[in-house]
Amino acid sequence: MNEEFAYMKSEQPDPAADDKKKGASVVETITQFGQTSTPAPADSNIYCMTIIGQVEGHLVLPPQNKTTKYEHLIPQLVAAEQNPKIEGILIVLNTVGGDVEAGLAIAEMISSLTKPTVTLVLGGGHSIGVPIAVSANRSFIAESATMTIHPIRLNGLVIGVPQTFEYLDKMQERVVRFVTSHSNISEQLFKELMFKTGELTRDIGTTVIGADAVKHGLIDAVGGIGDALIALNAMIDQRKSMPSGVLPS
Repeated sequence: MNEEFAYMKSEQPDPAADDKKKGASVVETITQFGQTSTPAPADSNIYCMTIIGQVEGHLVLPPQNKTTKYEHLIPQLVAAEQNPKIEGILIVLNTVGGDVEAGLAIAEMISSLTKPTVTLVLGGGHSIGVPIAVSANRSFIAESATMTIHPIRLNGLVIGVPQTFEYLDKMQERVVRFVTSHSNISEQLFKELMFKTGELTRDIGTTVIGADAVKHGLIDAVGGIGDALIALNAMIDQRKSMPSGVLPS
């Protein structure tokens, strides 16, 4: 009898313990997010992927650098493509650029997805962030965001032979070809912006801001998160209405 009573007593909820857990949860939320509560995640048919900081490639960057590892993004894109519940993908960029081959790999993955995709440049989409920004079905840029276009550079040991420069030129042509084939900018204009002198203090190239990126044909429209989601939902509806279920190229 005493054992049964003790068991029933242990099963009784402890209000003090619950309050303590809630208090600890609130403190943790304040510590992590600077607010007392966060919005509860809802089921969504849109997958949001962020590319923040520097695109990290084959070399691990120092721990103080804020990076996005390409080996993390590629499996996410594969999973989003295979998940039947995901109907659209939103890619948000605020990146300074990074590894050329890693950036091109991400851009090629995004451009080859069958599901509707939208990119949104917030803050900056510089260097190798440019091919990623133009890789989606539709691209947006914030009015105050910038994009830096400059030639490819090599780090580390460089062997001074003609083959090195040929390799560099071929790598640069890959970037130019990808950008011009996935946007409305001409190859001539893109190369003019890339090799422009006198604008960047420590490099050659051009920094384009919001509306200028649209004027040059690099980005489709100036807009924010609301515009990007409206466009993405419209493409999702269009895809559903098509017999093949695939957006026209």
